[in-house]
Amino acid sequence: MSYADIREYQVKGMTCQHCVQSVQQEVSGVEGVEVASVNLPEGRLTVAGNGFADEAVRAAIDEAGYEVAP
Repeated sequence: MSYADIREYQVKGMTCQHCVQSVQQEVSGVEGVEVASVNLPEGRLTVAGNGFADEAVRAAIDEAGYEVAP
């Protein structure tokens, strides 16, 4: 499948598989997000989809209890 938007976010505070699941679950609920994948060792979240809002992804990460690195 082809996605119009693919973005990466550096997420601070993730230390375990539970963290990964929390972030992926929250971000997957954002309108327009098709894929939310975390690379735990690098602390990186890759989001792919069509027409999702950057602010909504950042808010979902915050809702999960984590912070996007500047």
